[in-house]
This record gives sequence, structure tokens and C-alpha cells, in this order.
Amino acid sequence: MTYSSDQPSHSSQSSPDAAPHSSPPPESVQGVVERLTYHSEESGYTVARLKAPRTSELITIVGNFAGIQPGQTLHLEGTWRDHPKYGQQFQVTKYRETKPATLTGIEKYLGSGLIKGVGPVTAKRIVAHFGLDTLDIIEHQIERLAEVPGIAQKRVKLIQAAWAAQRVIKEVMLFLQSHGVSTTYAVKIYKQYGDQAIETVTRNPYQLAAEVYGIGFITADAIARNLGISPGSEYRYRSGILHVLQEAAEDGHCFLPQTELVEQTVKRLTLGDHQPDPAELTALTTQMALDGELVMQGGSGDQQGEFICYHPPFYGAEFKLAERLALLLSEPLSVDLPRVQRWIDRFTEKTGLSLSEQQRQAVEMAASQRMLVLTGGPGTGKTFCTRTIVALWKAMGKSIALASPTGRAAQRLQEITGQEAKTVHRLLEFDPTTMKFKRDLDNPIAAEALVIDEASMLDLFLAHSLLKAIAPNAQLLLVGDVDQLPSVGPGNVLADLINSDVVPVIRLTEVFRQAQTSQIVHNAHRINQGQMPQLESVSSQPRSDCLWLAAPQPEDGIQAIRDLVTDLIPQLGFEPTRDVQVLCPMTRGAIGTRSLNQALQQLINPPSAAKAELIRGGRILRVGDRVIQQVNDYNREVFNGDLGTISAIDVEEQDVTVQFGERSVVYDLADLNEIDLAWAVSIHKSQGSEYPAVILPIYMQHYLLLSRNLIYTGLTRAKRLAIFVGTQKAIGFSVRQTKDQQRYTLLAKRLQAF
Repeated sequence: MTYSSDQPSHSSQSSPDAAPHSSPPPESVQGVVERLTYHSEESGYTVARLKAPRTSELITIVGNFAGIQPGQTLHLEGTWRDHPKYGQQFQVTKYRETKPATLTGIEKYLGSGLIKGVGPVTAKRIVAHFGLDTLDIIEHQIERLAEVPGIAQKRVKLIQAAWAAQRVIKEVMLFLQSHGVSTTYAVKIYKQYGDQAIETVTRNPYQLAAEVYGIGFITADAIARNLGISPGSEYRYRSGILHVLQEAAEDGHCFLPQTELVEQTVKRLTLGDHQPDPAELTALTTQMALDGELVMQGGSGDQQGEFICYHPPFYGAEFKLAERLALLLSEPLSVDLPRVQRWIDRFTEKTGLSLSEQQRQAVEMAASQRMLVLTGGPGTGKTFCTRTIVALWKAMGKSIALASPTGRAAQRLQEITGQEAKTVHRLLEFDPTTMKFKRDLDNPIAAEALVIDEASMLDLFLAHSLLKAIAPNAQLLLVGDVDQLPSVGPGNVLADLINSDVVPVIRLTEVFRQAQTSQIVHNAHRINQGQMPQLESVSSQPRSDCLWLAAPQPEDGIQAIRDLVTDLIPQLGFEPTRDVQVLCPMTRGAIGTRSLNQALQQLINPPSAAKAELIRGGRILRVGDRVIQQVNDYNREVFNGDLGTISAIDVEEQDVTVQFGERSVVYDLADLNEIDLAWAVSIHKSQGSEYPAVILPIYMQHYLLLSRNLIYTGLTRAKRLAIFVGTQKAIGFSVRQTKDQQRYTLLAKRLQAF
């Protein structure tokens, strides 16, 4: 059933950051809010029931609202959609409040709690006194409320203030929506600026990109165009420069050379017949440095002879990280090395395990140095070496802290050492109320020795926070495979430490006998050396643990993966719901994680009457689904990349319970965008995890992201079985591709300077 209204409304526009897509034309609905089913104070996301004229049925409306209440009459624009559980819903993209036209409507509106000081009883008295003129009286002659029995002058002033606040909300929402701002962003803007929203947005909409979470430069730029702000505005240029630096950070860079920053900003800011003058942007970067918006300094190495530009927090973190590392390395450490050597001899004799020359050297250095980096590929004994170092430190009576960037890696570290291990965030005791770590220079971690595993995942900011929190007399062991993908965040910390020649490093190179029979290990080392992996074709009785299935087109690959999951992999003793992980180079495309997740969900965890499900943002979430956390959520203590399983869905309350190891985490409807299906995940997101069986679809359609360290990282996630699906051409291209590993960072040179 469709309801429409012929009342005029402002033109609507979808989020400027969204990809273009065809959507049904907007429709309109008008009615009175009967009740709120759900409302998030933080985001404004609301599910409500609306009573429309000429029908006895209530309509479910869904969207972002700046505090609506039962009794309000709303004119809504949006589209209808069918929800499998809740039936037809109206997805609101834009709304405005209209005056209720009946005595009952006015009474319900006033008594809804929207206006402080007016409850149902007072509302009834006011409407009984003024009738249909009630709202006009309140709007223009509010002092007349004193005529109503029981309303004193003090309450009139209270009602007047509340009414004025509601008027401001209406004006702000109307202004923002009339300039193409969706309700989602309008609510965020109002919550940030309150009654200053219109003035702030009119003066400088680019301020939103820096101050309102979720609104980036692209959205702010679209708002500015709707406001008629010149594409040559200095506000636009400044915001564009910072946006380009932010995009570079998302690619792992800590800074950009000035010439590259200007070149990319010109591309980003070119609009129709407007193209910024590079000389003007160059001068502006210098001015921004004088204003403190950028840090500029002379480059070195490949950037010798030109300026480089940092966003100030990146410069501060890089400089201070180098400073903290240098300070730690400079602290003297007294150790009885002969005693350490005797302990190693007793340890190997007692356990019956021997240390290679490299491993023994690593254990001795861990005992005698303030800091050590231990790196090496699969099968080289990093795990055994780490366990031995922890045992030695324990024998020396040291208090020890173990951590890793991800929950799964921390759990594995705990299993191999027999000591409690935490995520780095938990070790640093993140406080969500202040958005800072409790452990810092003034409150260091209470440990004399620290082990950080999967250290290749440490980005610039996390590494800086960690080093700030290490006591000056402590020792630090960083363990990781430097040939894996670098951190998702900015910097290349582990590689920079190794390349600095300042930090002690042991690189394990000997592949041990028990790992020599593994083709996973063998091929990982071949890939790392720039050689094609030696892959056995898929068969019902494979001899190798590293297989190949040719599938020329992505569509063939999807079917091949289906067949592997339903036939071969179960035959080899793996349980698809528990043991198998598909790892993709990309999220988009015919064989990216999104399309594969839909196919694999239907295959591995199909719908049934016994399994509750929800639809959110076009995705089906079902009990039994494997899901991945997509952002750091410090309140729930779950972090980007953590994998869990949906254990329960409350359809009535619309919340989802996810089991992360031994912890249960509940997500309400507004926060479900934090998780996504994880039958297939990106290789980047898989860092720090291991799986019994891994399927790797590799196609030239992914060529923008294909690289040697990408498929090396993907392959080394497999413990017992790895299957490549795709084309030999794409694998060969990946093995040859190394240029993406270069990041703009000066950590190594700063360390050398100290």
C-alpha cells in the first residue's frame, strides 16, 4: 500500500560519498507518529510506527531523525522496501514536521514529551482552552499560556524555552535538507553544532570534514556546492589538501612530497571547468605549515632537495616513536651472559629440543639487549624461539607481558607460551570515555619484559602508544614476518626498525625438518624469492597441502569455490563451517568478498525455520554466520579483524549476539554496520590469523591490489591446506609485483639521527 502527499518539498540527494546507483524514485508519506520502536541517541537511527490518514494500518518508518516523539505529524520522503521478517517498511531519506490538524492530534503532540514542562494532563488543559488555535498561540503569543488554569508564569517560561529549542531543530533540519544533506548527516551536524549549525555550515561547510564523524571531504564538498560556495574557495583548497594526505595515510604513507601532494590535490579539486593553479596550492601548503595545519621539512633520500608534508599528528607520532626507541636502546642492561648460556644448555637438555645457531643467538640477545626484533618466514622456528625466550625471562624472575594486535593472534601466543596474552589495545588499557590509553609515560605497563607478536601489523600510532607505555628499564621483543603485508594503518614500522641498522635484529632463515615436507612453507619461500609456486592440481587424493584449481573467469571461480566447499574439502576431513576460510585480494567485483559471502552463506549456512535472521543495509545476518568486526569498538572491546560467530538474534529487539572466542558481544540495530559476513574476508583483514584450510581466488581483475607480499600473506594463513583458484597469469603477476610495498616514512632515518 502506498501513501502519497501533494505537499511541496525540497529536492533530495543521496550521500555524496556513495557510489552511483539506480534507485526507485522517492515517494511521500504523511501521518502521525504513534510510537517509537527503537531510537539511538548517538546516531539518530529510528524505527517508528506511523498512523497515516485514510487507513487503519500502522506504517513502519525507518531512518535518521533528530529526536521525534509520538504525536508529531510528519511529512516524509523515501522509498518502500519489503523486509522478510517485518514486512513493508518506509525508508526515510528526508522529513519535515507539519502541524497536527485535529484537537486530538494537537493534544497528543503537546503531551508527547517533546516539550519540557508539558505532559498529557497539561496538554489536555491547553487544548481545551485554546482549541485549534493552540499551536498558533504557542508560536506567537506564548505568554497567554498563563490563562490556562494550573500553568504559572514559571512554567510558561520553561515551555517557551523548550518550544524555542524545538523550533531550532526544525529550522536546522529544514535548512540542511534543502541543501541536499541527507537526514543521516543532518542529524550528525545538528548534534555537533546545535543552534550554531546553520551559521557554521554556511560559513565553512568544509569544517564538517574535520569535526563531524562520518562526514569526509567528498560529502562536505557536495554540501558546499549546494550552498553555492566557489570551487576556488580557500576553505575548499585547504580541506582538499588535508583530504589528499588522509587518502595517502589510508595507503600507508606518513607524509607526501610537496610536489606529489599538490599534483594529487589538483586532480581531486578539479571540477568541471575549474582547475586549481598548482602554484597557488604550493603557496597554500607553505601557508598551512605556518598556520600549524601541516608540518613541512626538507626531504632526504629519494625526496632529497624537496619539501615533504605531514599532517601534524603523523609527524609527532613518527618523531616521538623514534625518540622513545632511541631512549630504550640507550638504557644500559647488566646481564650474566655465561649464566644465560648455561640456562640454554639445561633447557635444551631437559626438553630434548635443540636450538639452531640463529635461534640460540636470538635467545642470548633477548636476554642481553633492551630490544630485539625477531623475524623470519614460515617454518623457521619463530614460535619455538619465542617460547624459549619467554621461558628464559621467567627463569630470570622477570614479570612478563605478552600481546598481539589481534585477538586471534593473542590467543595463539597464549597457547604457545602458556602465559596470558592480550591484544595490544587491552594491554594499553584503552579508555573509551577519553579515547586514550591509560598506560602511557606516566603510567607504564607493569612488566619488565614484553613480547609483541605479529609486529608487522603495528602501525605508526599503535607503535608510538606502545613505546610510550614501556617502562625505561623494561625489555622488548618484537616478533613478526617482515615479508608479510605491512600494517593496514600508516607506516611500515617493523620494516623500518629492521632497515635502520640501529635496532638489534635476528632473521631466522633455516627451514626446519618438520616444516620441509610442507608445500605451503616451500611455496611461501618461493613466492618470497620471486619464484612461481609449485602447485599440484586438485584431485580427490592430493599428495600436497598446496593445490591449484584453474578457473579462467571469475564466474568459473565462484562455482569452483562452491564445489571445493561442498565436495573436496569435506572429503579431506575439513568442516566448512569451522575450518575453511576464503581469502580475497579485494572486497568488490565478481569474485570479491561481497559476492562470495552471499554465495557461501547460502551454501554453508542456508536459511531455515530454526535460524533467526535480520536484514541490515541489504545484508542478511543469520544465526550460525561467521562475521568479522570492521572497526575498533573500544566499548565492546572488539577490534578490526576479529572473527566471531552469530550465536543469537533477537528479532523483536533487533539485536545480534556474536560469540568471539569465550566472549559474547551484543550489537543493537544501529551498530550492526560494525560487523560483516566473514565466510570470505580480504587478505588484509586476515593478518594475525591462521586457518586449517584456505582458498585463495587470484584473478587479473584484482590487478590493482595484487602483489608478492599479498599472496605470500594469504598463503601463510593456511595451516594444513591451501588451494589457489584462478589463473596462472594472475599468480605470476602477483609474484613479480613489489612496488606497492614502498611507503613514505622516515622512521628509519629518524632512528639513525638519534
